[in-house]
Order: sequence, then structure tokens, then C-alpha cells
Amino acid sequence: MRVWLVVLLLLCGWGAYSWWQHRPVHNAPGVLADGVPSQEDVGAGVTLTRGHFTLKPRATFAMTGRVLSREDYQLDDLSPIAPTDLAMGWGRMSDSSVLDRIRISQSNRFYYWYTDNYPIPRHEIEDSSANMHMIPANDTIARELRNVRPGELIQFEGFLVDVKRDDGWHWDTSLTREDTGAGGCEIVLVEDIHEAR
Repeated sequence: MRVWLVVLLLLCGWGAYSWWQHRPVHNAPGVLADGVPSQEDVGAGVTLTRGHFTLKPRATFAMTGRVLSREDYQLDDLSPIAPTDLAMGWGRMSDSSVLDRIRISQSNRFYYWYTDNYPIPRHEIEDSSANMHMIPANDTIARELRNVRPGELIQFEGFLVDVKRDDGWHWDTSLTREDTGAGGCEIVLVEDIHEAR
């Protein structure tokens, strides 16, 4: 019986630590990230191999934004290469006075938002936020990604990439911020990430 108690206490401790590590950051009202993501096409560039995956860079990508939500994955097709999705917001979608009126969630590699009364126009919500599948370029970036918290203002740069697995399965990145739904997510090979000042 004592073994179960020890296991239960360990699980509770691990859960509490995980929550503490990813607890939301609370921000005062006001736009935190007033710029928009920047990208530049790279043309027919070099492909990169990561285990069973081939990455084809499509554009350079850099942004400063507020983390609206994060979701970690372990069991889907992309999890071996992109274990974390970040829902990111910029412009008025980084403002707490707007976000307080929008409910945000993530599931199955999608980002969802709901509101009873639009605090800003619908197209602005859709064009100033996105779900991003984050591929760490190395172990240091992977550690940094694991520490990202909802509400945090972060800055990162890297490449938008298409992903192909050696069995033919593929996933293509979005190249615009104006799309929604399936195919509307950015797949980002992250080469640098840090908290924005």
C-alpha cells in the first residue's frame, strides 16, 4: 500500500512541477508585439535531413509575438520532429484587453478561438494569430522551447519548412498569415528563440 502512496505523491509532485514550469504569464493591457512576422522566400534551397524526415526550407521567418497557448505532442505523426505547437499573437492579438474576451485552446495540431462579442474584427483575429508547429534546430533550442510559457512575449527566427517523411507522408507549411483551417499552420524550423525585451 505504501508503494502506491509513494507513486501517487511522485505523480502529484511531477504534475505540480509541470504546471509551475508552464504557468501563464499575466500582462497588463496594451499591445505587446506591434510588428508583424517577416518572411522572405528562399527559392529552391538545400534540403535538410532529420532522421526519417526531410525538411525543405521555403522562406526565412522571424517574429516577435505573444504566446497565446502551447500544446505538447508525443504520439502523432509530427511529434518526433515537432513536439510543441505554439499559438502566437501579434498586433492587437497580443493585447490583454482583447485576449481577455477571447477563449483560446489547442488540440490535434489546431488552434481554436471563441468569443461571444468580437473585441476586434474577426479578420483581424485570424490575420494576427496563428498556430505554429515548432521544430527545434538543436538541443539548446529544444530546451528553450520546453520553457516557453503562455502569455510570454518571445522572439524567434528560422525557416518555414515543408516536411516529408521517408514513407511518403508530408506536411506543407503555410506561407501566409491570411489563411485558416487545415493547411493554415506554419511549420517553423527554429534556429533562435528568446524572451523579447
